[in-house]
Amino acid sequence: MKKYVFVAVLLIVSGMAFGTKNDKVKTKVDFANTLQDWDGFGINYVEVAQTMDYEKDPQEYGGFSRLNEKQRQELLDMVFGDDGLKVNIIKMFFDPFHQKEPGGEFDHETTTKWMRYFAHQGIAKTRERGGQDIEIITTLYGPPAWSTKQKILRGRDMDPKYYNDVALYMIDWVRYLKETEKLPVKYLSLHNEGDSPDRWPRDGSHGNIGTGHDYNSFWLPQQVAHFLEFMGPMMKASGLDVGLTPGECTTWQHMSRHWYHWAIYKNPEAHKNLALITSHGFGVGKDINSEANDVLRMGRPELHSWTTSMSWGGRDNRKDYDFIYLMKRNIYDAKVNAIIPWSAFQTDTWVGGDPNPACAFFIHEDGRYEVRPGYYFYKQLAPIGQRGMKVASVSTEANEKVELIGFASNGTKYPDAFLVMNISDQEMELEIDVKGTTATSFEASRSTMEEKNMSLGNFKLTNGKLIYKAPAGSVSTFVAK
Repeated sequence: MKKYVFVAVLLIVSGMAFGTKNDKVKTKVDFANTLQDWDGFGINYVEVAQTMDYEKDPQEYGGFSRLNEKQRQELLDMVFGDDGLKVNIIKMFFDPFHQKEPGGEFDHETTTKWMRYFAHQGIAKTRERGGQDIEIITTLYGPPAWSTKQKILRGRDMDPKYYNDVALYMIDWVRYLKETEKLPVKYLSLHNEGDSPDRWPRDGSHGNIGTGHDYNSFWLPQQVAHFLEFMGPMMKASGLDVGLTPGECTTWQHMSRHWYHWAIYKNPEAHKNLALITSHGFGVGKDINSEANDVLRMGRPELHSWTTSMSWGGRDNRKDYDFIYLMKRNIYDAKVNAIIPWSAFQTDTWVGGDPNPACAFFIHEDGRYEVRPGYYFYKQLAPIGQRGMKVASVSTEANEKVELIGFASNGTKYPDAFLVMNISDQEMELEIDVKGTTATSFEASRSTMEEKNMSLGNFKLTNGKLIYKAPAGSVSTFVAK
C-alpha cells in the first residue's frame, strides 16, 4: 500500500514541477493598452551592391534583369497586390557611381534601372488596389571614391574637404528621384553600416570587397552629427521636403555602444535637424535594445524610429520563421515604428555569398525564381501592421517559446489584429486573453515550413478568450471581424 502512495505522490510532484501535457500557455493581447505609433513594414530591392567596375561587371543583385515581364509582374503582385505583403515603405540604396568627379555631371540612371522600376511598379500596384501611399527612404550605400582619403571605392575615411560635395551628391540624387522620377521620397539616410572600422586594415590602405562586404565607409559619431548639423540648412535651401536620418549602423547595440546617439544628442543643431532615427536590426540578444532611441527621444519624444535592414533568417537560417521573432524584438524591445528587412530578392551574384542568405525570393541564373518560406512568414505579419495603427501590448506567462505581436486599429480602417509564434519544436495549446476590442471573433491563417498562409477559419471569443493549438514552428495571424 505504501508503495502506491509513494508513486502517487511522485506523480503529483512531477506534475507540479514540469506541468502536464494538457496545460495551456496563457497569453494576452490588449488593444486598449497601446504603445508606439506604427508606420508600417517595408521592402528593399538591392541593385548595385559590390562591383568595383560597373562597366566591366554591371552587378544587378535583385535579379529582375534575369526575368521576363510576366515573371516580374507575378513577383510584384506578391509584394504589392491584393493578396500580397501590402508593405507601405520602400528602401532605395544609391551607389558610389553617380558622379565621376566632384562638380562633374551626374548620372543617376545607369546603375539604378531595376530599383527605379521596382519602386514605380510598386507604387502603381498599391494605388490600384487602394492601399496606403508608399513612402521611400533612400540610403547612401557608400561615397564616391574621389571623396575618400584613399581615393578608392570603399575607402575607409572620407576626406573632410569633400564633405560638402558628398552632401551635394546625396541631395542631387534626392532631387532626381522627386522631380524627375516623381517618387515619394520622405527620408534621406547618411550611410550604410559606417560603424565598423574593423572591416578595413588598421592603416585603411585598401577595402575588402572580396570578403563579402558591401559599399560603405567609416563614419565617426561626430562626423554623423556634423553632417546632420550642416546638411539641415542645405536641405531647406534645396526646397526638398525630405528629412535626414543618422545613417544605419549594423545593429541597435552598435549605435549606442559606439556613442552615435550621444554625439547627435549633444549637438543641438544635429538633434534638431534629425527627422527619423534609423539603424539596422541585425544581431540577437542584447544587440536589440532601445538605448539609442531612448536617448534621442529625450527632448524630442515625437521622433519615430525605423529598423532599415535585418536578416530574414533570424537566429538560425535553418528556421526561416525565426526572423518574425526578431521583428517582435525590434518592435517591443528596440521600440521602433517600422521595419524593413534586408534584400527581399536575391541572386548568386553577391561576392563571397550573401552573409544573410535567407530571403523572400531567390532568382536563379537561368531565369527561374523560387519563393522561399520567409515570404510566407512575412505575409503573416506585414499586412496586419499598417501606417496609423498602434502597437498593442502583449504578454506571455512563463513560456519563452510563445511570442505575440499586436496592432490596434487606432481609428483607422484596419482592424485590430495579432500574431502568435510558436518557436518551439512541439505543439502548444494557448489560452489567449483578448482585451480592448469590440470584436467577438477573429479570422485566422497560419504559415509553417509546410503550410503557406493556410486559412484556419473563424475563431469566436468565449468570455474574452480564444483557445488555439499552435503547431511547432508556426506563425499564426488573427484579424478582428
